[in-house]
Amino acid sequence: MTHTEKNELQVAEKKTLEPASGEPTREGIWYLPQADIVEDADSITLYADLPGVTKEHLTIDVRDGILTITGSVAPVDKRFTNLYREYEPGGFSRRFTLGEKIDQEQIAAKLDNGVLTLTLPKAEAARPRKIKVS
Repeated sequence: MTHTEKNELQVAEKKTLEPASGEPTREGIWYLPQADIVEDADSITLYADLPGVTKEHLTIDVRDGILTITGSVAPVDKRFTNLYREYEPGGFSRRFTLGEKIDQEQIAAKLDNGVLTLTLPKAEAARPRKIKVS
């Protein structure tokens, strides 16, 4: 991947989201979901881990070249008692800066077993092409 290609989708460090100064806009704990990003000639594909998030509680937004993923997890049913917990339940939120080579109108999303797959097609002008010699 060249330096130019790396700038097409910029990724933040993986961590727990810290509350903003002042009054928080969301209650509870929020995590940055882990993500893998792969590329082929036609598109960039982003895989984000969102355990416990359902499509009804998932929002994907593109605004001003920023792709935002936000998902919340329903609390554990009150009928159950936690016997062991390795982390506090919370929501997920992550932002990615999209480059000009991404066709933002054609982004597709799929959520399957807690893994979000986003297909970000490259704009036609950014796709490699062969020139026919006559």
